[in-house]
Amino acid sequence: MATIAAPPAAPAPARQKYVRAVGPRLRILLYVVFALVALLGANSLYLISITALEAWTRYTYQDYFYQLMFLLHLALGILLLVPFVAFGLIHMVTAWNRKNKRAIRIGYALLTAGVIVLVTGVLLIRLPGLAELKSQLTRQIVYWAHVIVPLAAAWLYWLHRLAGPKIKWRVGITYGAVVGGVVLAMVVVKMQDPRGWNRPGFEEEAEKYFQPSLITTPDGKPIDDQVLMMDSYCLKCHADVYKGWFHSAHHFSSFNNPAYLASVRETREVSLKRDGNVRASRWCAGCHDPVPFLSGKFQDPNYDLVNDPTAHAGITCTVCHAMTQVSSTKGNADFVIEEPIHYPFAQSTNPILQFINNQLVKAKPSFHKQTFLKDFHKGADIQSEFCSTCHK
Repeated sequence: MATIAAPPAAPAPARQKYVRAVGPRLRILLYVVFALVALLGANSLYLISITALEAWTRYTYQDYFYQLMFLLHLALGILLLVPFVAFGLIHMVTAWNRKNKRAIRIGYALLTAGVIVLVTGVLLIRLPGLAELKSQLTRQIVYWAHVIVPLAAAWLYWLHRLAGPKIKWRVGITYGAVVGGVVLAMVVVKMQDPRGWNRPGFEEEAEKYFQPSLITTPDGKPIDDQVLMMDSYCLKCHADVYKGWFHSAHHFSSFNNPAYLASVRETREVSLKRDGNVRASRWCAGCHDPVPFLSGKFQDPNYDLVNDPTAHAGITCTVCHAMTQVSSTKGNADFVIEEPIHYPFAQSTNPILQFINNQLVKAKPSFHKQTFLKDFHKGADIQSEFCSTCHK
């Protein structure tokens, strides 16, 4: 009996080759986004670490370097805007019809989270012409959204990547270890105050220099007169307060007051003949002439009481707002004053750098408030004690 040959088996269908959702050209843009996000992540970790350190120690570690890091945070965020949005839109258009619908939905959520982070960042910068958030409550809501949503974005990215090539965990762990170590080292260094570095002291011992006035600086060193005379800087945002100060007795407390000029000039002449120095006139300087006194000019017997710019400064905005401690109410300037920390480019005359400085103040007003508005500046009872340091 003849056997019937079985029909040949149908060839197995060719297995389709997996095509990545991100092509070679788009991958270049993705790497740009990765690089900016990596830098932003390291920068953000440093800023958060300083904030946590301040909350733990109840001490301020935000200095000039911190403000530069904050400026870098803003710059990196602005640089990320275009490549992130461009990559997100292109990737969405090229991948919307792929089979893994779950990955697509998560991708939409991830793009939304990224846009929220960028939009809240722009709102916090308060760029002119855009929505300027002046309400404290609104700013707090936007700020916390800016802090929390990136954590959700990282989780969504992990879920999204489960549908594609395996995540290179070794790269991520190495990045995290390096960034963590660098940030930890920077935080340790930040526990030092760089304002005292390379600043010369007075020729006399600090305690003797200030006497018979009771005024002091934390480190016993002088404060640059230009730092104390930044009233025009305050004018930019506090025009009404500046106008009141400009015509006040505080402004004319020093040698721009003819009666005071005559009195102290004679005191200095008598003291120089009697003692060989003008130390006795320091009794008046702590309250009336803090700018030349704290900068070290006042001790010079040849100090020009008429033509030197510091002779017309009076009690400046910074003098009152840079006080850090009211030591007593003896009425002879018994307070501690220190050089305030300013945002970068505060004294620059370049219009671009001034614009950057203004935007930093708007983006992080809490630092400005913390620096120049102490507890003894607020409240009628406390304020009377603050004023009594000179007005016994």
